[in-house]
Amino acid sequence: MTTTPDYLIAGGGVVGVTTALTLKQRYPDASVILMEKESACGQHASGRNSGVLHAGFYYTADSLKARFTRIGNQRMTAYCKEKGLAINECGKLVVAKNQEELETLETLKQRGEANGIDIQEITVAEAREMEPRVRTHERALFSPTTSSVNPAQIMASLEKEAVALGVEVRTGVHCQGRVHGGRVRTDDGDMTPGYFINASGLQADQIARTFGFSEKYRILPFKGLYLYEDAPQPVRMHIYPVPDLRNPFLGVHYTVTVDHKTKLGPTAIPCFWREQYGGMDGFDFNEFLGMAWRQANLVLFSNFAFKRLAIEESRKYSRRVMASMAGVIATDSRPENCRVWAKPGIRAQLVETARNALVNDFVIEGDHKSLHVLNAVSPAFTCSFPFAEHIVDEIERLRA
Repeated sequence: MTTTPDYLIAGGGVVGVTTALTLKQRYPDASVILMEKESACGQHASGRNSGVLHAGFYYTADSLKARFTRIGNQRMTAYCKEKGLAINECGKLVVAKNQEELETLETLKQRGEANGIDIQEITVAEAREMEPRVRTHERALFSPTTSSVNPAQIMASLEKEAVALGVEVRTGVHCQGRVHGGRVRTDDGDMTPGYFINASGLQADQIARTFGFSEKYRILPFKGLYLYEDAPQPVRMHIYPVPDLRNPFLGVHYTVTVDHKTKLGPTAIPCFWREQYGGMDGFDFNEFLGMAWRQANLVLFSNFAFKRLAIEESRKYSRRVMASMAGVIATDSRPENCRVWAKPGIRAQLVETARNALVNDFVIEGDHKSLHVLNAVSPAFTCSFPFAEHIVDEIERLRA
């Protein structure tokens, strides 16, 4: 069994798998091993996300997200069609609830135009013709290129393609980080790669610190829950509220799935350990202490109202509260139509500790021996193809 691959990747989410795929496409003769601690790839955020392919109008033009979302949307859409994978090109409406939010709606339009996105300002009447249940104040934005896919189906296709090119995927193998002599410790034995890539999501900061990185960053996980809605008149397209641009969350919205089901949500509830999907699953006492300390610092010193955010998000465990929030952007949102919770997901959100601030953009750090993807939050799934190419470009630059 190989213990000295040219490239060793920790993390079998969409970033890890597309990076492995990109490496083999660029260097066909290189040996690439991808290790994933679960029994299959895509078991965390990559397989539990909303399935929305975003268009890219939320992000400032100088951000990595702005660079990659438009291209990523185009390429993932083309990939699904080429491979015969499911896609629902339903489009999205972004709505305002009052006069004050029209200013932010205009900001989103300007960002979309700056990023080369097809984003259209429409009237209330036009919005209601597209989506009879929508509520909006004076006008709305329409994004025709926002769609829905099946993340698990895409992950399976990407992994199959990577393996066919020669990537060795080792599941059930946990990476513990660097040890003396430049070796990487795993529970399947030590390895000495030519280059190491950390794309381990919720564990990314822990592994990065063993290499001397992520010194000013820590992961704070947030739980995302969606409620399925079974209404007499299902919505036809995604409906999103105007977001608070000070934080990376988009508020309670309506999502139409690839198979035309309706979900409302998500929550963004701060977690007290990394894999707090439900009950005491994945409980780790040391993680609990660290997360509690991190949240306390955010309550006291953050540059946004973290305490208010945490309280408001925790209220969303109530179906009635979720339905009430969704009722601001759509008519006939009733708790009796929302009885089934979707599988929870956890967002590996990066915090910059010195500023006690949530980091909105992608963050990578590295040197000539290793690279660490520290913040690959939404819309990383949409961005995965160009983001993986950026990672490989960075590796080439760092090794030059």
